[in-house]
Amino acid sequence: MPPPRIRLPRIRLRPRSIRGRITVLVAFLAALLLIPAAVIGSLEVRKTLSDAVWLDSQKQATLTAAAVRVGKLTDPIVPSVPGIDLVQVVAPGHHVIAASVAARGLPPMTGAWPAPRDPTQDVQTCAQPLIGCVRLSAIRVHAAGDSPVVYAGRPAPTMISTDGSDALFATQAAVLILLAIWAAWKITGRILRPVEAIRAELAAINVNDLSSRVPEPSGEDEIVRLSRTVNRTLGRIENAKQQTEQALERQRRFAADASHELRTPIAGLRVQLEEAQLHPDETDLHEVLDRALNDVDRLQRITTDLLLLARVGATAPMALENLDLTQLVRVEISRRADRLAIQSRLTPGVSVNAIPTQIGRVLNNLLDNAQRHARYMVHIEVHRNGDHAELAVTDDGEGIPETDRERIFQRFTRLDTSRSRDQGGTGLGLAIARDIVEAHEGKIRVEENPEGGARFVVHLPLAEPT
Repeated sequence: MPPPRIRLPRIRLRPRSIRGRITVLVAFLAALLLIPAAVIGSLEVRKTLSDAVWLDSQKQATLTAAAVRVGKLTDPIVPSVPGIDLVQVVAPGHHVIAASVAARGLPPMTGAWPAPRDPTQDVQTCAQPLIGCVRLSAIRVHAAGDSPVVYAGRPAPTMISTDGSDALFATQAAVLILLAIWAAWKITGRILRPVEAIRAELAAINVNDLSSRVPEPSGEDEIVRLSRTVNRTLGRIENAKQQTEQALERQRRFAADASHELRTPIAGLRVQLEEAQLHPDETDLHEVLDRALNDVDRLQRITTDLLLLARVGATAPMALENLDLTQLVRVEISRRADRLAIQSRLTPGVSVNAIPTQIGRVLNNLLDNAQRHARYMVHIEVHRNGDHAELAVTDDGEGIPETDRERIFQRFTRLDTSRSRDQGGTGLGLAIARDIVEAHEGKIRVEENPEGGARFVVHLPLAEPT
């Protein structure tokens, strides 16, 4: 049996957060730029110091050679350039003629001997163990072959002497890198703070309450556009949820209303048929069939109205068309055969965006309701009211109490004066009318009729002029 494999924990070198990744990236870029800059700066400082030593050495050697030429050479030689304390005048044969105090008693510091055509020579030598490595300039006094040579210089800088400048540049680079990391961390945190607020708000939103919105900071940057997009998306989700809940509620209401309202005529029909079956000799077949057909007609009307209620609102917006409401009212009135004449006052050219069959159903439901309750008169009018079209159907019946003016638009609602099912209504006409009007972004209400009776008023948005 092979030994069990041991899984080592995986080490994540990549930061989890965007803030950490940006900070690491800034730290890498800062190190990539500042460390070479510090090295180059340190080298430049070293070169500058070295060049300065050479220049001072040449200056001191030139001054001493001039003193030799004019006969003013002193022994010991007193250097006049600060820092250049090693000065020698060496004759041919490498014999020291004069020297500064620091170089007294020393043999020639170098064996370099400038040629007449190149009278100046810079030398770095470590030939003298007593003084260590030196940087010096060798200059011939004159071009003759027996010209002495002046050596002037100072000890060469050691590694220890340059550690100060190197440490300065290293410290400066380290401080700048740390500042870049700190600034990147702080600035990134401040920039991403709205994103964290959006995340926290989204985490708090649940499916039961989609009304919350994420905070929108000021400005026009990417985060602002993100928050606006998130809020618009939440709005669309909330609307979709509401529409889904409304659709489910319509389905539940449809099932409840259908089972409630269809139960009575089905039960009555069954009783009649069973009674006829039990007593066939005592049953008038024509009377039973008439009552059964009446119940079947009622079932058919209820089923048709319930199906229409289920379909209202499901029609796509593309089905809307520019409808002349005035002309529709004239056509529908001309098709009807009512017990009471319909008086009309119609303003021509009132147009709405609607589905003609559904608006025609609203009109006929309101007229049927008015014909059932009116005593002598039914009146209809169409006119404009601001940016809406107004359709009003008035009767002179008993009217509707103010407390019942909202309840009558509920399904299968019948007031006491119209409880009898023999009146011909299914109890769905006004509910159908309200759902159709609201699906067309309109409103329907009951108003007080000054002459008595009920006044149903429908408001629909006017169509844009073509």
